[in-house]
Amino acid sequence: MDYSEVGDIFNPLTEKINLELSNNKEQRDEWNNRVRKHLDKRNEINIQVKELISEVQKQKIVRDAANINVKELKEIRFEKSEKLKLIRKEMKEKMGDKENRTSKKSGPDPRRIKSEMDKLENMYERGAFSGKKEKEFFNKMKKLSRDYKEAKKVGKQDIFGNLKRNEREAKYSQAKAHDNVEDAVKKAQEAHDLMMELSEEVDRLREIANNAQMEVTISKREADIMHSRYVVALRCIHSMQDLLKEITTEEIAEEKVEVSDLMSRLMSGDTLSTDELLSLQRN
Repeated sequence: MDYSEVGDIFNPLTEKINLELSNNKEQRDEWNNRVRKHLDKRNEINIQVKELISEVQKQKIVRDAANINVKELKEIRFEKSEKLKLIRKEMKEKMGDKENRTSKKSGPDPRRIKSEMDKLENMYERGAFSGKKEKEFFNKMKKLSRDYKEAKKVGKQDIFGNLKRNEREAKYSQAKAHDNVEDAVKKAQEAHDLMMELSEEVDRLREIANNAQMEVTISKREADIMHSRYVVALRCIHSMQDLLKEITTEEIAEEKVEVSDLMSRLMSGDTLSTDELLSLQRN
């Protein structure tokens, strides 16, 4: 087959393959764009995941520290509660001991003694104690003064009264310790809840990142397929072009050989036909 015959076959094929080549290149570039798009999305999400994981670790430290604080405050509260129990137990024993409580309260009331002293003072001022009675007045006032001081002293040393004060202080201290525990528990729970919320967000973003990676894999596979088809089509075109060039080269070489033979025959005195002379003239 000569060049024109082969060209008649190859030219339509070349046009068809060129169209397929262009289509393969367009699809390959489109899939590569998808690869870049999904890669960017995956990388962006992975950065967020990394930051959130760091925040989760920080919140875990906060939560663990808060839990330790809760444990310590509970121990303090337990100590305060035990102290309050002991005081109340002692108070119950003192209240049950009627004789002991009565003995502590059996002394004269300081207010009654003071009232009697005031009454005697008024009587003395009105002249009720004259003559020998004046000495009796002073002796009685001295005794009442001693009794008044002693009654006040006993009142200050009232054991039950001290226990009541101790109970109030212990009760306040225990309540404060309880409030501290409640606050610490609340902070620990808040840190835990935030940590769990962040962990859930990490899982959600990881799933999105995994889906993006899956899209990267699919898009890359499709891009590779289109590229392979593109390369095959390109090779087909080049092969046909190379074949046409080779045919052209062979035809030129054959024509050169034919002309050389005709010239040799002509120079040797052979008679050439009209067609041979025309061929020699064309070349």
